Amino acid sequence: MRALTVLASGPLALVQDLGRPGNAHLGVPPSGALDVPALRLANRLVGNDEGAAGVECVLGGLRLRADASCTVAVTGPSVPVTVDGRAADSHAPLHLAAGRELAVGVPRTGLRSYVAFSGGLAGPVRLGSRSTDVLSGIGPDPLRAGDVLALGPVRGLPSGADVIPPPCAPDRLVVPVLLGPREDWFEAPARQLAGAEWSVSPESNRVGVRLLGPALARTADSAGRELPSEGVVTGAVQVPASGRPVVFLADHPTTGGYPVIGVVAASALPALAQARPGTRVRLQAVS
Repeated sequence: MRALTVLASGPLALVQDLGRPGNAHLGVPPSGALDVPALRLANRLVGNDEGAAGVECVLGGLRLRADASCTVAVTGPSVPVTVDGRAADSHAPLHLAAGRELAVGVPRTGLRSYVAFSGGLAGPVRLGSRSTDVLSGIGPDPLRAGDVLALGPVRGLPSGADVIPPPCAPDRLVVPVLLGPREDWFEAPARQLAGAEWSVSPESNRVGVRLLGPALARTADSAGRELPSEGVVTGAVQVPASGRPVVFLADHPTTGGYPVIGVVAASALPALAQARPGTRVRLQAVS
């Protein structure tokens, strides 16, 4: 059997693919990789379909031993990578002979690195995905030392590129937000967003990015009112009673009872997924 053994998992390492969208009516979040372009790139580099399952690891610390020959690629922000203790390239296909060890260090900026393997991870499929959903508990448990990761059959050839510069996660983000559906609960919502700057809270996770800073003020009519639970989507900017926004990521609940002032453009979500605690964030209303 083609497989790898986990020697160390680091702070958090999860199996992720492109998720299980379309199950909100069952109360199931979409889940999947938070930095989708990084996972897609890693899979292309090793010759997989872009949606194959790989590993998403937070702040490095992942070590794996190849139990059979395979090709791997590490993407995301710039990150140290070693094979048997020797420096290797990220953002490029790497061959691992049986018995060789791959280690992923702490990224120089950002949070999440992605590791793809030729053939993809071959764990059980739940509702069309192999992804771990930390909110509902669907999918495999977080990786631990001693876990054996089975690989699927190889279907394509590795396709490296001459130059793929690793991205650098910025320490300030300007995030476009389409106002609605509950922007009328807030006093001058576009102006409030334009005039505020928040920082990413250490309590952020795959459910959502929590922002620390000024509270958004409600209108006089909505102050103290309750909102019946309604459906929410990935990227929804929910404003709880504290007034400090939460941007929902892939493992978000499918309904919520706090007003949603707007929705972050899908193209901006990968950068938010890489934002470390303390990263400065502005939310910019767009039409």
